[in-house]
Amino acid sequence: MAAAYEFERAGTRALVVEQRGTLGGVIRTEEVEGCRLEAGPDSFLAAKPAGFELIREIGLGDDVIGSNDHQRVTYLVRRNRLIPMPDGLMMMVPTKVLPVVASPLLSWGTKIRMGMDYFRKPPAAPLPDRTVAEFIREHYGQETVDYLAEPLLSGVYGGTADALSVNSVLPRFVELERKYGSLTRGVLEARKLRGGGESGPLFRTLKGGLQQLVDRLAPSADPLYRRAEALEKTAGGYRVRAGGEWMETERLVIATPAWAAGELLRGVDGEMAADLESIPYSSSITLALVYDEQACGPIPPGFGFLVPRPERKSLVACTFVGAKFNHRVAPGKVVLRCFLGGAGNEAVLDRSDDEIVSAVQDELETLLGWRAEPAAVRLARWRKAMAQYTVGHSQRVARIQERLKALPGLALAGNAYDGIGIPDCIRLGRQAARGLL
Repeated sequence: MAAAYEFERAGTRALVVEQRGTLGGVIRTEEVEGCRLEAGPDSFLAAKPAGFELIREIGLGDDVIGSNDHQRVTYLVRRNRLIPMPDGLMMMVPTKVLPVVASPLLSWGTKIRMGMDYFRKPPAAPLPDRTVAEFIREHYGQETVDYLAEPLLSGVYGGTADALSVNSVLPRFVELERKYGSLTRGVLEARKLRGGGESGPLFRTLKGGLQQLVDRLAPSADPLYRRAEALEKTAGGYRVRAGGEWMETERLVIATPAWAAGELLRGVDGEMAADLESIPYSSSITLALVYDEQACGPIPPGFGFLVPRPERKSLVACTFVGAKFNHRVAPGKVVLRCFLGGAGNEAVLDRSDDEIVSAVQDELETLLGWRAEPAAVRLARWRKAMAQYTVGHSQRVARIQERLKALPGLALAGNAYDGIGIPDCIRLGRQAARGLL
């Protein structure tokens, strides 16, 4: 949709071929019991400018709100308890001594290892791409992988630290390691150079839900609701078969998941198609539980909790929606937004809705200390929706980009290449259109 918007801005008609009956991919907002529920992402990172830039351009700037960061506490589950993430952590890198020392989350052995990392020397030569688990284990030990790195990355990427590429997922930390050796010292030095902490909210969203963005962009997309079934190269561009009919175009942006792009491109460039199809994807579930406040017990102050892999049953994470974005929850209601699935946990998608809801309620009762019958339930299954940046991802994408040079008029966009969030998809969609224009 961002690519279509960019073409329309330049005066070039754009046609979006979309196999679903609605636009917007995984973005879907619904109002239930006076609460705005997001079936897919609920916000975007404020630090990445492409999202807000587009929103401002299309006239929705006044509807942008930030997360309630004064209430931003994230809990981690350990032995069926919710333990606050220690203050001063940047992802899994400690920048304050006392909060880490005082926290019951990590053992003394891990705390000592975290302190010793400060004296680590830079590597003598550039290191090869590694998994995030290998990278963090080398600096802070396995417990930090299990109770910080893995749950944090599961929440963002739907992947595991054992497979994700540190060069693609945490490039800033790789650069700090190269320069300083110690991640802790590197983060502290980078903060000094930046002149203090981050300002403004961590997350942004739209008052009426992210569906507002889809609805405002929809006129640019001129959608054709059919499945793209085949693709051929022609003398003047490309032919696409959708719904049994062929269409010709000089310029084509393929903004599907990489595995679907690979299927379409097999007859055009087999090597590129193989690289695209080799990008793995994970599947997940979002589950929103809406409660009457008077039926609920207490909810800890903060944004929600993450479940580390050693503690995991079904739940991967849970957001306390009213604390993160209080405008989204009607007075007298409580909304818990739960996440399940992800790499290694995808069997849960084959369970029935009732089984999933029951299992989640059992876990919430253990962790929160109360159980209530929800006034409304909304469950969304997202199969093969989140690209996984595994070891070697950057080399794979470089090969794809190199082969694209031999296919003028063709561009790729989506979450499989250089960023998975909404701002990344917007940036890559607009960039693809500009390149073809």
